[in-house]
Amino acid sequence: MSGHTVPADFSGHMLDLDEDEDLEVFSKKTSSTLDGDGNLVPNSPSSLVNQYRLDEDEDEDEDEEEQQDVNTIDLFITVDNPESHVTAIETFIMYRVLTKTTRSQFDCSEYEVRRRYQDFLWLRSRLEENHPTLIVHPLPEKFVMKSMVERFNDDFIETRRNALDRFLKKISEHPVLSFSEHLQVFLTEPELTSHKKQGPGFLSRMGDTVRGLANSVRGLKSRPDEFTQMQEYVEDFSNKICSLDKVTQRIIREQKEYLDELKQYSPTYTHWAGSERDLAEPLKGVASCVEHCGKETEEQTQHLSEVLVPVLHEYVLCAETLRGVMRRRDNLQAEFEAKNEALVSRKTDPELLQDEVDGLADRVELANNALKGDWVRWRGSMRTDLRSALISTAEKNVEHYEKCLAVWESFLLSQRQEPSEQKDGDNVS
Repeated sequence: MSGHTVPADFSGHMLDLDEDEDLEVFSKKTSSTLDGDGNLVPNSPSSLVNQYRLDEDEDEDEDEEEQQDVNTIDLFITVDNPESHVTAIETFIMYRVLTKTTRSQFDCSEYEVRRRYQDFLWLRSRLEENHPTLIVHPLPEKFVMKSMVERFNDDFIETRRNALDRFLKKISEHPVLSFSEHLQVFLTEPELTSHKKQGPGFLSRMGDTVRGLANSVRGLKSRPDEFTQMQEYVEDFSNKICSLDKVTQRIIREQKEYLDELKQYSPTYTHWAGSERDLAEPLKGVASCVEHCGKETEEQTQHLSEVLVPVLHEYVLCAETLRGVMRRRDNLQAEFEAKNEALVSRKTDPELLQDEVDGLADRVELANNALKGDWVRWRGSMRTDLRSALISTAEKNVEHYEKCLAVWESFLLSQRQEPSEQKDGDNVS
């Protein structure tokens, strides 16, 4: 009776881990035009952005034509209308979840239910339990206690609503998870209490945890190279995305401090103009420029907070999710290796153990194949999300600096003296 080897055929599935591809945004060549003297000059930022948009539209049209018939969307989910609920024990937010679908597995085409954050946690835990090596999109973190007021302010509620909406949309787009019976229950059942009781009990969860710890302590003897590369990629990706997330949030804090200073800066020029008759016009002009630029900077900062930061932080959480998936795959392989060693040494009933080893071999193979397929899908989705956020941020930056430039250029033009005015001024002096 011979032992088993790890049942994974990785030929033809080697990962493309070129990290330059992952966060590459602008790959289009910039163009130039000829000025009146025949000299080559670069296009303006606006024309570059417009050119990039045209090129992007052409590429997207081609992709859409190819995939229009393949990727037909038949499940639409929206999270909206948050409502605060107060009981004698707790205060919490309930969100409306609207579903529209043409799938035959649903009895109706439209559903409306209300769910709280804990219900989303239940759904995600069930998806992970039933599909341990699929990448289940992360939920926003559970609130960290700072103040009860902050927990229920409008910004916090809207940020969480948007993240919950993103979570369900990602699940609805997944080729496997979107057909989960637990997702269907979540979307259609008015109450989830009875369904929550049907999950694995405390002792069962503790048993899984103990086995997982034992397998992690035991370690792997022969992790396939493909999954080692995945692990290295995840760690590198996590370091980069965490750094970007922290720096971006620090930039936002500093810009808000800068805006507070600008709000004091502009009135200073205005007050000064009241006591300097000869300088009144340029002083008022500078005050106006500072005020306008402050408004543009505020919009730019708001854009960073609403567009870039949520995506960056979402993928910080995704990195943690990927670590969990890799850990569960490793634990399953470690359990297989341990059973296989016991079978080889024949320390226990060989026939019974053979059945267990065969079952684990099948589970490892299924887990490996599931992770490999989901890995490709996840990386494509990640690139699309980050690319969109980075392009949107770049466009907003161009818009911001062009508007500020126009404001200051207008001020300079207003302060220019015509030659005749300059000459009259010199004669008077």
